[in-house]
This record gives sequence, structure tokens and C-alpha cells, in this order.
Amino acid sequence: MAEAVFTGTTLYVGRRRHPRHGAIEVLGYENTALNLADGPNAMLLHLPARAMSPDRFVAVGRRGGRVLAAMVDAVRPLSVSADGMTMDWMSHDEPDVQVFEHDVYTVLLADDPTLIPAALGRVPERKRPRLDPALLEFYAARYPRHSIAVCCFDTAEARRARPLLLWYEPLDPDVLVAPALDAHTGGPPVPGEPVGTDHWVVFGDDEAPEGWGAPVAYPHALRAKVRDFLPDAVAGRHFGSDLPNGDFAIARDDLLAGRLDRIERLRPAG
Repeated sequence: MAEAVFTGTTLYVGRRRHPRHGAIEVLGYENTALNLADGPNAMLLHLPARAMSPDRFVAVGRRGGRVLAAMVDAVRPLSVSADGMTMDWMSHDEPDVQVFEHDVYTVLLADDPTLIPAALGRVPERKRPRLDPALLEFYAARYPRHSIAVCCFDTAEARRARPLLLWYEPLDPDVLVAPALDAHTGGPPVPGEPVGTDHWVVFGDDEAPEGWGAPVAYPHALRAKVRDFLPDAVAGRHFGSDLPNGDFAIARDDLLAGRLDRIERLRPAG
């Protein structure tokens, strides 16, 4: 929402058969944030889901701080760096903004991002960023079937943030998408323009064949209600070059076949 530098990003997207919620998609997100604004800041994530609610944000707990790092550790020896690769392109009626605390963040969650500025007063002042209406109008126009999460933080708290882990019913059962559209100035992103990447992109799927991917060694004594959202094995790779601005996506058939070279950069609709 204001000038910042993000490095060491880990994105996880997985299909999971949860013992209570059934067939769901799970998103994990983590990075190192350097806030260059002279006040509070926030990161915006567009989620491929409708009717999101606070209870879909999973509290990873004290033992869960390394769940995404464990996934990266699992795939790192198997990953072929994608630096320099050429990549191809590939209802909810309640008009409300939900505001709640999650880990170090105050989260604003809405199906219509243009409603978020009116709810900003519900964010504690020390974490309340300045919002550019043009940015929220961009997401309303380009991601009309998505929920938008604005995760507000102050500089000190960002250093203590645990990974974000949340779940939803996927919009497209045939494609897994990791939100990665980039803009670190507070204004709207420019889809397709070259942007630097420093991303581990990791996927999981409960229907993968035996022997698929790399097994994950999660932290000892991880709570069962967190473990229920996590895969036994993952596959992924690192991206560290300039790529066209967009999300990371892979067809589920390609993922299950282990064809990670089919990961694409996906531009928003419109």
C-alpha cells in the first residue's frame, strides 16, 4: 500500500482433502518486508475465492513458524532454478468489509475492494496505511470473482510475522494459482511489465500419485489442527529473474504429472 521492498517470498498453493471441510485449496504466503514508508504499511493479496471469512485464516501457532520453510527445504535439492526461463501466458451478496486481528496483522477482508477505504477507520492508527483508491479500483475491475485481503502492519511487527495460511473452495478446479502480481509503490500494478522475482513457488495435492514430489519434515509437535491443512509432499521451484508481472499458475494435470516447467505467469482478466 506504500513503498516497500519484499524479498525471500514463499508461495504455497495446494489441494487438500480436509477431515472437516472436505475438498479445499490452501494458500500459504511468507516474505521478508522492508517498509520504506514513514508510517504504517499493508500488503494486499487477491484470493481466488468468494465469501471469505476470518475463520479461514489458520493460526499456525508457535510451532508453525517454519511450515513454509520446511516445504522449501523439501524441494530445494530437487529444484532446477528458473532464472532466465521464458514463460508463456496463461456469489457473495453481502457488501461488507470484515476487520479482524490475525497474528501481527489487522486484516480487512472484502469481496468488493472499493469498500475497503470506508472501513479503514476500524484499523488501529499505528497500523493504518494510506490507501490509493486507484489501486483498489484496479483489483475490483481485474479480479471481480476474488476476495481481497489487506494485511496492515507496522514496521516493528512485520519482523515478527508468522506465515499466512488460509483456505477456501477453489474457483477453478483445474488450475492452481499463486497470487504474485507485484506493485510496491502504493499505486496500481502494471500487468506484463518486467519485475524482479525472488520467489519459491511450492505446490501440493492430496491426489498426487505415490512417489510424487518430496516429503516434508514439519516442525516437531506441530498442532494437529494446523497439520490437517498441510500436504505430506510438495513440488516446487525457485524464480529469481525478471519476469512479466503476474501470478504464478499451473494446470492441475501438469502438476500431478510433475511437469513443473509448465508453471506460467498469469495476467489478470481484462
